[in-house]
Amino acid sequence: MTEEQRLTTREAAERLGVKPETVYAYVSRGQLSSRRGPGSRGSTFDAKEVDALVRRSRRDSASGGNGELSVRTRITLIDKDRYFFRGVDAAELARNYSYEEVAEWLWTGVLRPGIRFTAPRDVTEAARRAVDALPPHSAPTDRLRVAAVAAAASDPLRFDLSEAAVLATARTLIPTLVTALPLAGTAHHGEGPLAERLWPRLTVQPPDAASLRVLDLALALLIDHDLAASTLAVRVAASARAHPYAAVSAGLGVLEGPLHGAASGLAHRMLAEVIERGSAAPVVADHLRTGRRVPGLGHRIYPGEDPRAQALFAALEDVEQAAPALAAARDVITTTARHTELYANVDLALSVLTVTTGMPAEAGETVFAVARTAGWIAHTLEEYEERPLRMRPSGQYTGPRPPQPLP
Repeated sequence: MTEEQRLTTREAAERLGVKPETVYAYVSRGQLSSRRGPGSRGSTFDAKEVDALVRRSRRDSASGGNGELSVRTRITLIDKDRYFFRGVDAAELARNYSYEEVAEWLWTGVLRPGIRFTAPRDVTEAARRAVDALPPHSAPTDRLRVAAVAAAASDPLRFDLSEAAVLATARTLIPTLVTALPLAGTAHHGEGPLAERLWPRLTVQPPDAASLRVLDLALALLIDHDLAASTLAVRVAASARAHPYAAVSAGLGVLEGPLHGAASGLAHRMLAEVIERGSAAPVVADHLRTGRRVPGLGHRIYPGEDPRAQALFAALEDVEQAAPALAAARDVITTTARHTELYANVDLALSVLTVTTGMPAEAGETVFAVARTAGWIAHTLEEYEERPLRMRPSGQYTGPRPPQPLP
């Protein structure tokens, strides 16, 4: 952005997230200055001054009127039954571009066709050695957190929080996390799409083009989903100016919670049981009898079907061997609809892929964590632009009133 860049009233309104008449209200209150060019009928506004007002507005609205934390963001918008990355339909982006291309769009607003993320050999080897030292039964998030720590320790420039440095970190950290995971099948050498490198770490089955496309689609769809619990943790870390590796580690820590990252594994196990028993009815009945919710159904944000599930189900139709798992998923939806109308969410759709391709139950969590790392980086970059340590809500003390006697 140059010093001379000027915005029209419409452009200023879009950047501020207000109506054009509100822009003039800012001018009348002295919050913005306007200038009318020679021969021009409309006013123009200094882009830097507009951006400064945007930052001030974010700080003023950091605490919502209902007492909940509110964060203004330019990254993801969720609106009814759709979600958007920087204003573009996220499902359409994922259907048309690779995971790496969508990640670049989320970070920079620039599409870079054909981009591939690679990592230096010494960094990936350090991360792999650290992960190999863990017990064999370690969970995917254990391995990813250790890989992130090892990558951070290998990077003496990790405390450089400039945008260029953070983007360079992101482009090496994500492939490092993938490469550090133990192999389940035969590795694909080279620097192909990230989905191709992740595949042999999830299953021993060789990939086909349609299945690889579904995995890449899943990664792109899961990149970000507004302020989920793990993303909020990332922004808290970034607010304290933790380096990007540490911010990602914060997200991985929250992801391991059973209410956030484990949902896809539960859906996987349920779907496998439905296929084994030949019907969803007894499986759904068992869940309801024991007071458990049926995994893979319903979403607190979407009133209808999760758009991520819609995109994945459509792509899975092209995977011939997915037919039994797709039929089982539809059986679960139909059976549950007799009791209450719940729609499929992304965990159920992802479990169709993991069950079909012989992946373990925790594979969905791995896909989720790798994918969401790109979104965490986007939120880290955005939070670095804000006032430091703004994520500091005040506690409401409910203990004994002082003074109390010395114990």
